[in-house]
Amino acid sequence: QVQLQESGPGLVKPSQTLSLTCSVTSASITTGYWFWSWIRQSPGKGLEWIGAIGPAGDIISQPSLRSRTSISRDTSKNQFMLQLDSVTPEDTAIYYCARQTNSYFSFWGQGTQINVSS
Repeated sequence: QVQLQESGPGLVKPSQTLSLTCSVTSASITTGYWFWSWIRQSPGKGLEWIGAIGPAGDIISQPSLRSRTSISRDTSKNQFMLQLDSVTPEDTAIYYCARQTNSYFSFWGQGTQINVSS
């Protein structure tokens, strides 16, 4: 069973950079045909896909967030990361990592709550 686990700071101040890590077990992020994705859900809103990294390190991202988003990976640890720059309270959300095949997300992490507040 593929497992994903997010880790993050919990609280970030406005204008700072949010950094999250997703640790993956029972699957390699460098093999197969899946993308490894970041998704968030803000209070009272639906799920928003942020971006993903593929097995070859190729990156796709949401156009509206692209200028503030950086997705990377550490293959030695089987982890992938998200950095979101210049956060505002609008970035307060539960952030999830997931394994993606086309538009289907087959495995999810439990999510981590991120609050942006001074």
